[in-house]
Amino acid sequence: MMRRVVLSVALAALPAAAQVTPDAPVAGNPDAIVDLQSAEGAALVKAQWRFAEGDGADEAILPEALETRRTMGGRAFAWYRTSVTIPEKVGTLSTAGNAVVFEIVVDDYAEIRVDGALPKVLGQTGGALIKGFNAPNRVVLTSDAKPGRTFKLEVFAANGPLAEPPKNRVWVRSATLDFFKSGKLGAFEVVKATVERLDPALDAVVPRDAVFERVARGFQFTEGPVWVKQGGYLLFSDPNANAIYRWAPDGQVSVYRTKSGYAGLDVGEYGQPGSNGLALDAEGRLTIDEHGRRRVVRLEPNGAITVLADRFEGKRLNSPNDLVYRSDGTLYFTDPPFGLPKYHDDPRRELPFYGVFALKDGVLKVVSKDLLGPNGLAFSPDETYLYVANWDPKRKVVMRYEVRPDGGLANGRVFFDMGAAPESEALDGIKVDPRGNLFVSGPGGVWVLSAAGKHLGTIRLPELPANFAFGGDDGRTLFLTARTSVYRVRL
Repeated sequence: MMRRVVLSVALAALPAAAQVTPDAPVAGNPDAIVDLQSAEGAALVKAQWRFAEGDGADEAILPEALETRRTMGGRAFAWYRTSVTIPEKVGTLSTAGNAVVFEIVVDDYAEIRVDGALPKVLGQTGGALIKGFNAPNRVVLTSDAKPGRTFKLEVFAANGPLAEPPKNRVWVRSATLDFFKSGKLGAFEVVKATVERLDPALDAVVPRDAVFERVARGFQFTEGPVWVKQGGYLLFSDPNANAIYRWAPDGQVSVYRTKSGYAGLDVGEYGQPGSNGLALDAEGRLTIDEHGRRRVVRLEPNGAITVLADRFEGKRLNSPNDLVYRSDGTLYFTDPPFGLPKYHDDPRRELPFYGVFALKDGVLKVVSKDLLGPNGLAFSPDETYLYVANWDPKRKVVMRYEVRPDGGLANGRVFFDMGAAPESEALDGIKVDPRGNLFVSGPGGVWVLSAAGKHLGTIRLPELPANFAFGGDDGRTLFLTARTSVYRVRL
């Protein structure tokens, strides 16, 4: 007998614009501030400031002297260096477990190294990197403070504007440590969700006390998420906005890549010109399905683009949608028409079918032509099977194919049919957990299916998810890209 149990939590209203935060967002004002420009504040955190012009030798300076104009003026560069140690208390606030943010305003530009590290992330502004003319840079030192821990801070200062070097000199307008009580860092909201539990086995997949959070919002249509373990952040596409965004656990959202799928003269005709599916290869390089450019590309570490596939037998692809790598390096991707302005009826179409493709050692071959809307795809944990979701309102099925050693597919069959669902949506993304359970974007929500093809339950969020990614430090956090927002839940 099927059981239905509903879990609910609270929801907040959506904003009107996409969330892009040059610095990590915080909710409300700091609960305590240490002024690093005062002798009292500097002594509290054992800060001893030093200054060096360019590559010159350091000299000790008093905290009150940070406002002193330094360097020779013009196009000049300098370093401000200090270390700070987290005290037991700041005023009446106990620091343990709270968030600590270093904020500095340099006249005119600043970059910040924390413990010798400077992040170099495509598209990032603010935080540790240059934010703007006399703009405050804010860097999260920790979200779980431990009294006695020391951070080494190095601030690289530049006189600006660089193209029109001024006659004035470099100085520090403000430098503080801001302390926030636990939970105030970031822009996360607990949201209303229902978990329809149709089988007791779902409890071992989605816990009964699962909390669903919205971690970013205000986008046009979020898709194609991938967790980047080296660096610990999430990348996701907005094909409607023609952009790839980067989300960090401290809540910072930045534009990772603009014009991510198309920059043509006729871009106004496209509903989804941008990138869709994202994946990482074995070397950690980002692979991108570009809707408008109708190709699959790889972003190299130096920022160059390598085209992996754009034609099959001389004809242009439709609009590559989702993709996944096999452990041997073979890349599989789906190629429906949904990135084209008129979809199936678009005169730009050159291929007479909508395929699943496999790319290995530079050779592209079609491995399935069974579906009108091949969309999400994922391997079983042992890579014995490849699952493919069909975005077709008349045939709402998940297909399962046996994967041959040569990369081909065989014995395709309907693994699960959602045609009886009352909702109108077809199928979109798929992810498979280490136990072989499937998370499928289907009619009304996320359908959780066992490896044996049993419907364990459905997750319903405020918005319908399009795709998913497992991430976090231990891979147990499920990120869900859902229309205007990104959500997460611990599994």
